[in-house]
Amino acid sequence: MTYPNTLYADQCAPAPAEPPLEGEVRADLCVVGAGLAGLTCALEAQRRGLDVVVLEAERVAWGASGRNAGIVSAGFAAGAESLLEAVGPDDAWTLHGLSAAGAQYVRRQIERLKIPKALQGEGFYLVSRRDREDELKAQVERVSQKLGYELRYCPREEMRELLLTDQYHQATYDPAAFHIQPLAYALGLAKAFQGLGGVIHEQTRARAVESQRAGHWRVVSEEGAVLADNVVLCTSGYDLKLYRKVTRAVLPVATYIVTSLPAGKLLDQAIKTKSGVADTRRAGDYFRRLPDGRLLWGGRISTSRTEPFRLGERMMEDCYNIFTQIGALKASHAWGGLMGYARHSMPLIGQVEPRLWYATAFGGHGLNTTAMAGQLIAEAISEGDDRYRLFEGFGLQRAGGPFRRLIAQGAYWAMQARDKINEIT
Repeated sequence: MTYPNTLYADQCAPAPAEPPLEGEVRADLCVVGAGLAGLTCALEAQRRGLDVVVLEAERVAWGASGRNAGIVSAGFAAGAESLLEAVGPDDAWTLHGLSAAGAQYVRRQIERLKIPKALQGEGFYLVSRRDREDELKAQVERVSQKLGYELRYCPREEMRELLLTDQYHQATYDPAAFHIQPLAYALGLAKAFQGLGGVIHEQTRARAVESQRAGHWRVVSEEGAVLADNVVLCTSGYDLKLYRKVTRAVLPVATYIVTSLPAGKLLDQAIKTKSGVADTRRAGDYFRRLPDGRLLWGGRISTSRTEPFRLGERMMEDCYNIFTQIGALKASHAWGGLMGYARHSMPLIGQVEPRLWYATAFGGHGLNTTAMAGQLIAEAISEGDDRYRLFEGFGLQRAGGPFRRLIAQGAYWAMQARDKINEIT
């Protein structure tokens, strides 16, 4: 199984395939899913002296972990206001702090492991498609006071010097955010984990998780099994069946990315910042300039598992609609991928049965929260750290059962409609 046709995969040296699991093996910990949450958990547990085996149905970071936009920033997909309303100011402060620490974990690992070309830029703008001066100023103040995190308000005049379009107004700027090459980062984590003696089995789809009388768990694949004291489920939007109490709470949602051919001088006519950018719409666009002169542009949401016809052209049209002056920009790669979302838009982190853990549903804000979750679960297993319980209140809510895809598509269309109404009024 090869990687999807993404720019990230083309930029990374082909990693040797790891052999599928054969026969039964014993481990202290079995991690199911070699995405960023699973790799972080496995690496941190291995660093703490546990014997860890990772099972991956495809290749390391084959899913969303190796296909995302690469923007790393603090926070959650649910947003600051929803977080404050859900848990109150004290727990919101703590949770947001954990999310910020997750972002910095990514930076530290890139530096510690010396992962080449993984760090690609600094800063992140969240821009508005309508005039929201007072609202965004208040948001900056609230985040600073109630969550202890520094943002900067950017007036319209400043943004229109950086982003040469009349479709953007004010913005908030996160100076601590940064961007990475996510597949390179994931492969770096996997290499570090294996260097400590950890084992990864690719092309090994877990078929069942069985409780054993001796207090162990048995993770069964087509050709083998892992008998482990602890199991962590990190499969997100690509698994809806393995352990139903967990997977039924995950809603798979597709999003899409296009990258352009190198065209630095052309991009200078429209985008004068190297920071990442996303708009504040519920169904918005996101983009960043890449170090080699390309543009990465992402957006659109669907419940379909197949990529739309003429995906690259459609995504470039979205870009031209904002920046008309770069209509000559041509696509090099276009791809889609599935994110996992919970109904409450917070990550799912916890223990569903004794010593059976889950870390999933990181859609919309995954690079920092996968790092956070992986650490929390590894520390809970190896050291008894109970900070993961801060997420228990969000719970494993059913994500729509057999109608989950229809519900998600309907929600996206509703978000698009509200966005259009808000831009007019």
